[in-house]
This record gives sequence, C-alpha cells and structure tokens, in this order.
Amino acid sequence: MSKLVIGLTGGIASGKTTITDQFNKLGIDIIDADIIARQVVAVNSPALAQISNHFGDEYILPDGQLNRNLLRNRIFANEADKLWLNNLLHPLIRNNIINQTKTANSDYCILVAPLLIENKLNQLVDRVLVVDVSEKLQIERTMLRDNSSEEVVKAIIASQVTRSERLKQADDVINNDDLTPSQLIQQINSLDKKYIALTKMV
Repeated sequence: MSKLVIGLTGGIASGKTTITDQFNKLGIDIIDADIIARQVVAVNSPALAQISNHFGDEYILPDGQLNRNLLRNRIFANEADKLWLNNLLHPLIRNNIINQTKTANSDYCILVAPLLIENKLNQLVDRVLVVDVSEKLQIERTMLRDNSSEEVVKAIIASQVTRSERLKQADDVINNDDLTPSQLIQQINSLDKKYIALTKMV
C-alpha cells in the first residue's frame, strides 16, 4: 500500500496526461478517475441498467454501451437529471478510487482527476498537485486537439473551478505554460524525489 496519495488536477488541456505518463514511467501507480468513471457504467453493469431504467432505452447504444453524447446533452440541459446521475455515480467512483489507492504498491500513488476539487475527491488525498496553464493556452490547445469551437471550450472552462481557486488548493504546482519537454521532466523528477522523501516521514 502506498504511504502517500497525491491528487493531480488541472483544467482542460493543461497537460495532465503527459505528466501522469511521466510519473508512471518512474514506476508510480496512477489511479485515473476518468477511467474509473467509464468502468462503473461498463456494458451490463448495474449502474448502466439504472441509467437505462431512469432515462430510457435510447440512452444505450446497440452494442450495449452508454450513449454518452445523448446523456451529456440531457444532463447539461436539466439540473435535476444531472443531480440524479451524480448521486448514482459519484459514490461508485469514490469507492473504486479508495479501493485502488489501498492496493497501490508504489511508494506514493497519484490520483488524477480533472474534477478533483469540484467533486471533493481532494478529501481522499494527502497532497494536491495542480498543473497550471493560462486560459488562453487552454483554449488554443483544446480547439486544436478536439476540433471544438472557442465557445464550447470556454463553456467547459466555466463549468470547472476557477484557476485561482484551484491554485489555492494546491500544495505543489507545475506551471505548464511554456516548459520544454526536458524542463517538464526535470520538474517531475524533482517532485518525485520530494514525494519519496515525504513517504519516509510518514
């Protein structure tokens, strides 16, 4: 079991995946909240059956998977539906995260969650690492990566906690605005040494 759980978060297109991949190369176990969120609504899962019963059969695709686009549009337009879905899924996701942190084997492990603060998952970690970038760069990267309009990207950013609020919650920060790949790796290696030193104090 890991002695320390680091919560890694950041806004859209801040570089979370690149950074967690690098920590993983150092032998650190990664717990990905987004992957867990997909697993709890996998084909034939109890949660998927409840979603189908509540919203209708059309929310399940012919191959048995969740129709994510249809559900996303529904809950963005209806606060009561969003609340119902969150009440169903968040406890399942939380329990899975807790189980995975308990079975992690590296000295410390990382819980990566875009909505770490919004969904109060920071209560499950010992330290918060924020990957920080300017909103301008977030918009540029996301438009390029996802072929999204500026309006859509701004709406996603607006649905998350503000940059300043995220930074207030941070114990450690990687400013990923204009780092070269080698500078980024240097920062990650430095944090790795810091976290390993902290595990020896636990």
